Amino acid sequence: MAETVDVPIIAPELPAFAHPGDAGADLVAAEAVRLEPGQRALVGTGVRIALPDGYAAFVVPRSGLAAKHGITIVNAPGTVDAGYRGEVKVSLLNTDATEAYDVNVGDRIAQLIVMPVPRVRFLPVSELPESARGEGGFGSTGYQAERTEGARA
Repeated sequence: MAETVDVPIIAPELPAFAHPGDAGADLVAAEAVRLEPGQRALVGTGVRIALPDGYAAFVVPRSGLAAKHGITIVNAPGTVDAGYRGEVKVSLLNTDATEAYDVNVGDRIAQLIVMPVPRVRFLPVSELPESARGEGGFGSTGYQAERTEGARA
């Protein structure tokens, strides 16, 4: 079982996990906003947290909003650092080309995932160790499944 981390919070409504074992707790809108097609808006949640050192929170889109309405988060995932004490806001974007979307107070608009983040030291070197991937970047693994002989395209 995963370790439980206490996170002090000030919020009109506590983020809630929809199901046991969920990684993300739902964040709800503290204000109403209308998102026209292609429009983005910074939406307040009223949530302020104090993460312990060594942790960060990540604000991620809700899959249902994305699939059903084209609503996503511009800077996904949004990062909340341990030292930040301001309101967690969500930069929502309506990707639907024709339909506006109304966000009402209390609507679930994003999820908050709290994770340990190790301290790192950057060590300058003249060469990096080899890896199986090497310098393969965007699209280097392809995007189509390999076709078997006799399969139609």
